[in-house]
Amino acid sequence: MSCQPAIATKMSGEMDKPLISRRLVDSDGSLAEASSEAPRVGILGTGDFARSLATRLVGSGFNVVVGSRNPKRVVGLFPSAAQVTFQAEAVSSPEVIFVAVFREHYSSLCGLSSQLSGKILVDVSNPTEQEHLQHRESNAEYLASLFPTCTVVKAFNVISAWTLQAGPRDGNRQVPICSDQPEAKRVVSELAHAMGFLPVDRGSLASAREVEAMPLHLLPSWKVPAILALGLFIFFYAYNFTRDVLQPYVREDKNKFYKLPLSMVNTTLPCVAYVLLSLVYLPGMLAAALQLWRGTKYRRFPDWLDHWLQHRKQIGLLSFFCAALHALYSVCLPVRISYRYDLVNLALQQVLSNKSHLWVEENVWRMEIYLSLGVLALGTLSLLAVTSLPSIANSLNWREFSFVQSTLGFVALVLSTLHTLTYGWTRAFEESRYKFYLPPTFTLTLLVPCVVILAKALLLLPCLSRRLSKIRRGWEKDSSVKFTLPMDHTLAQRTSHV
Repeated sequence: MSCQPAIATKMSGEMDKPLISRRLVDSDGSLAEASSEAPRVGILGTGDFARSLATRLVGSGFNVVVGSRNPKRVVGLFPSAAQVTFQAEAVSSPEVIFVAVFREHYSSLCGLSSQLSGKILVDVSNPTEQEHLQHRESNAEYLASLFPTCTVVKAFNVISAWTLQAGPRDGNRQVPICSDQPEAKRVVSELAHAMGFLPVDRGSLASAREVEAMPLHLLPSWKVPAILALGLFIFFYAYNFTRDVLQPYVREDKNKFYKLPLSMVNTTLPCVAYVLLSLVYLPGMLAAALQLWRGTKYRRFPDWLDHWLQHRKQIGLLSFFCAALHALYSVCLPVRISYRYDLVNLALQQVLSNKSHLWVEENVWRMEIYLSLGVLALGTLSLLAVTSLPSIANSLNWREFSFVQSTLGFVALVLSTLHTLTYGWTRAFEESRYKFYLPPTFTLTLLVPCVVILAKALLLLPCLSRRLSKIRRGWEKDSSVKFTLPMDHTLAQRTSHV
């Protein structure tokens, strides 16, 4: 239902002119008053987002006019360079007007229908999760139905007020834009670019509902990895509890429940980190095996494998998070009162047994090597985590990024395996370590990583490595086309980006 009869009007010829001057693209962000020749932009609304938007527009060199029902009350909240006036006056001259009001207040703008005719309305609103499920049409489509003589563009709804104030360098720079009019999208895209953002064309206004759903998602790419990490933590925590707390209590009547808050968590974290790290590289091994078996790279992977491959970054970061927590918890271990009691008891036992010198050479070497390997593994994981940041990853070329994430990542897995083996040493062969007939925890954590390392070693064999390189460069088993690798096989591996 529109606010006025739909009239087929021709868009103003001013839309054919560039709205944004190129000199505004590299704005220094200052709030100096814009020149009279600067493009004029209107804002309807005086909330937090409208104030931040006005600040950003003024800092980008635009003439900003803000429309309010009570301009005298809110004029002090906006930059001095922005003009705050009544709504009817604010929409009279600008060709682009930001509608920064909630959906339920759209109808209050119907009195401006004649002044808004032929103008571009940029809808920046976001529905709540309940409103998104309640309404079939998006806020932007609803606004377009109220003002049929205007061109509605959905944009800037994924940008927070803080990002507008602090600048796009401190937040997500992408701005999804959708509209039924390509020219209107071009105008708003240039405006977003001038403000320091990266416009992303999302098609027609029918995509507005999808764009409005983006802020409602809470870390969608992290859901499965987080559930996986939590599931592993619960499993290993329960397993360690059964072995190290419940078994002594049942069999020996020893109360070790004090270990639950710190020692048990510290024992569980490295298990989770180690298994998660192996799960980062396992799907790559499965994908390579599938390509070797099929003899082509042009068939899709199964959906479960495809999703697994897409979540490797999140799984790797969670692995680093657990490893970092393990390092912090380990530093805290000597601070515990229980640790001090153990030291005193050990000293008393040494005195009672008349041992003047307690030194086991094997244990000393084992612990030194164990700690050194752990530090090296954590350092390598830290490098992987840092290069996962978009700002760092974008500064690397493909070969550098692949070297860090693939080669150094596998080195981190090998170091973690050596760290685990040094910790276990000969414990896997001692009968006393099998409590409740359960093997030591580290033996369970070694299963998946050892499979990954073994698979990697097999893929490095010349017969398999060369065939896999041919497949990833386009060769197919059932194809009649002859395919020859370059003479320098290492060069073929370095230049293959598939």
